[in-house]
Amino acid sequence: MAIAMDKPHSLLRLLHLVSPTLPTGAFSYSQGLEWAVEAGWIHNGPSLQEWLGDLLEQSLAFVDIPILDRMLRAIENNNPEALEEWCSVLLACRESSELREEERVRGRALLTLLQGLTIEGTKQFEKTLNRSQLAGFSLAAVKWNIELQEAALGYTWAWLENQIIAGIKIVPLGQTEGQRLLLQLSAEIPKIVSQGLQTKDTDIGAANPALALACSLHETQYTRLYRS
Repeated sequence: MAIAMDKPHSLLRLLHLVSPTLPTGAFSYSQGLEWAVEAGWIHNGPSLQEWLGDLLEQSLAFVDIPILDRMLRAIENNNPEALEEWCSVLLACRESSELREEERVRGRALLTLLQGLTIEGTKQFEKTLNRSQLAGFSLAAVKWNIELQEAALGYTWAWLENQIIAGIKIVPLGQTEGQRLLLQLSAEIPKIVSQGLQTKDTDIGAANPALALACSLHETQYTRLYRS
């Protein structure tokens, strides 16, 4: 009976971990989307769908998901050095100072939360958890017995949902259109996760010049709602 209960319990913990109510400040970042709208690159549902689809196929598939895989393994193997190494790779792959700062700020917020929830391992991996929210996500996934594929699906869903919410506000889009985009783009998540989990160390990394430009110019955007 205990075995039968493990799956529902880990699913509930995953829902907890990817909830938009998680106090890590994800709602305050648009990851360049705000400037892309200001510049006219994104002006309606189809243009937002194209933008987010490209990021799913590049950044998520070849950076976040494969590094999530390696961070999970580092934590499972009690290897702080490996976790720190992959954190450095992740930060190097972030295209602008805003994106790197988001990773660090959300990492510190998640560390505080995990400490408040008395999650084991926060002390052992504290140095890296202070630098990366993906590392904190990985620690919670390990300690809550969330399987790798499910953790990757949840992480990708949370990223996409946050971007859709930002798009609804600043394009702007109607709520129904936003949900339609979420439905259509989320259908690609299993493929993205599969690709990410098969990515070799030497293939980790993505080239997203439009994202890099949008994030860099957002740093000096005169009026803005978001921190990135």
